[in-house]
Amino acid sequence: MALFSGPALAAEREGWNLTQGVTAISQQVYDLHMTIFYICVAIGVLVFGVMFWAIIRHRKSKGAKPASFHESTKVEIAWTLVPFLILVGMAIPATQVLLDMEDTTEPELTVQVTGSQWKWHYRYFDHDVAFFSLLASSPEQIRNERQKRDTYLLEVDQPLVLPVGRKVRFLITSQDVIHSWWVPAFAVKKDANPGFINEAWTKIDKPGIYRGQCAELCGKDHGFMPIVVIAKPQEEFDVWVQKTALAQQKAREEEQRLLDMDMPMDELMALGKQVYDSRCGMCHQSEGQGMPGVFPALAGAEIAVQPDRLVDHIDIVVNGKAGTAMQAFGPQLSLKELAAVVTYERNAWGNDTGDTVQAAQINAVKSGEDL
Repeated sequence: MALFSGPALAAEREGWNLTQGVTAISQQVYDLHMTIFYICVAIGVLVFGVMFWAIIRHRKSKGAKPASFHESTKVEIAWTLVPFLILVGMAIPATQVLLDMEDTTEPELTVQVTGSQWKWHYRYFDHDVAFFSLLASSPEQIRNERQKRDTYLLEVDQPLVLPVGRKVRFLITSQDVIHSWWVPAFAVKKDANPGFINEAWTKIDKPGIYRGQCAELCGKDHGFMPIVVIAKPQEEFDVWVQKTALAQQKAREEEQRLLDMDMPMDELMALGKQVYDSRCGMCHQSEGQGMPGVFPALAGAEIAVQPDRLVDHIDIVVNGKAGTAMQAFGPQLSLKELAAVVTYERNAWGNDTGDTVQAAQINAVKSGEDL
């Protein structure tokens, strides 16, 4: 074991080994991993040592004569009992770690985590705070057309913020397909299944930024569904919660004010391009050309250029289309953003309808009213 511990420690330093994490559970998982690893190393050394010793000691060139025997009760008992005892010895600590990982009782904060293609939605229980978290990197960075950092696929626009030293329970589910919420530093990896709620928990030991991603193959943009968690001291977390709740309340009040206003075309187009690039461009492509056979083109599309299809256009953006990858963006975007992106799609890439969609029109479709 001492012979193999040197390479194991070197591997850990080089980042080849399992991460130790920043929670008590992640440390338990790491310790269990190393215990099982050393047991396997010891078994390997023993088995291969005996095998090579027998091959060399009893080789034909030394005149060794093969023994001839049939059945041995003692040998059969030994090779049954020894592996059984080894497995029991491995199962006891493993079972304890699994029980600890599943103990979500007495949480001090509960966060609902909902996966959808291809983003995460977080809702804080006992706080009026909820938001979507999306990949922050632009399509140009992904295509190597702009400079980017090493973590460009692990950056989001709104990270999940959690307090240090508090037990946080996660209620994990999905809106569409199976996802998996995985943050290695917390030793948390739990599937998000549509129609079901799975539980997990963590208690972070030190402040910092921790990254993860969806660990379930959930569709073509599976690789663009990162997780970023910022752990803050309790006092800083309380301040963040209050500021975020207030900002979201003001945003809802601003939406109501927009119902009586008309936004100019240039403002709608500028905001619409931002929303389109971050939410729609992955599927429908940056120039609206779509992906043949997978995602329809918007450039020149009937729904985006004909005046009598305006309501249909707003409806599919707001409510999505069942049975397809087209999501309902009504719960995800503000009235202003929805109006802007529909306006952009009707006036970009040569569509040039001249239509300006306003927040009141979006609100009417969301409410089921006639325009």
